[in-house]
Amino acid sequence: MGQLKDLTLQMARAVVNNSDQVKVEEVEGASMIVLELSVDPDDMGRIIGKEGRVANAMRTLLRTSAAKDGKRVNLEIV
Repeated sequence: MGQLKDLTLQMARAVVNNSDQVKVEEVEGASMIVLELSVDPDDMGRIIGKEGRVANAMRTLLRTSAAKDGKRVNLEIV
């Protein structure tokens, strides 16, 4: 499931200013994948977006991509 991790990295790096500080940890269970996204504290507002729109859009894309493989995904911003 490295493709979900790569997708998360690409989306996050496109939004933030300090792209070298973007890190994604992947924890895979039986039917659920948890992606923990950490960014530079200065970019936290950018990755969340107004009223959480950027974060919700990222979650929607990840869920759609994971559904193709019959998996569920959860994006946590740390």
